[in-house]
Amino acid sequence: MREYETTLIVQPEISDEGREALVQKLDTLVAGHGGVRLALDDVGKRKLAYEINKFQKGHYLTLQFLDQAKGSAVKELERQLRIEESVLRFLTVMVNPEVGDIEARKIEAAEQERMRKQRAAERAAREAEEERARELAEREARSAAGGFAAARDEDDVAEDASDEDEE
Repeated sequence: MREYETTLIVQPEISDEGREALVQKLDTLVAGHGGVRLALDDVGKRKLAYEINKFQKGHYLTLQFLDQAKGSAVKELERQLRIEESVLRFLTVMVNPEVGDIEARKIEAAEQERMRKQRAAERAAREAEEERARELAEREARSAAGGFAAARDEDDVAEDASDEDEE
């Protein structure tokens, strides 16, 4: 069997259900042609290098799978991706021309997918913490600016009062 990797960019507005339906369709297609899905990496939304169909962002997915030497799953997969309206671009590459131990490769791919999910969860937690810190800093800056404005207003009122006393 050969190992392939297909990276596809789908429209950024696609719903989670729509994306899951697309992935399910691809899994069924690969399995129907004697292939084996190894892993799916949902990279998320990213800015595109150039505009595609008036989209400046896209949702990236990478599907790793095994296919028989004749490559029937690859042909059908690419045919379906050309038809699918939500897919902006795709690219399939052969990663390994001969996978000897399929079960060992499945175990390795499952471990890689687990590690990717763990890193993604850690990244999401880190980004959430950074966002909270940014919001706190903005709140403190607004509060400090508000305090400065209030003090300035008090000085103006005191100045006006002293001007009236002089008259």
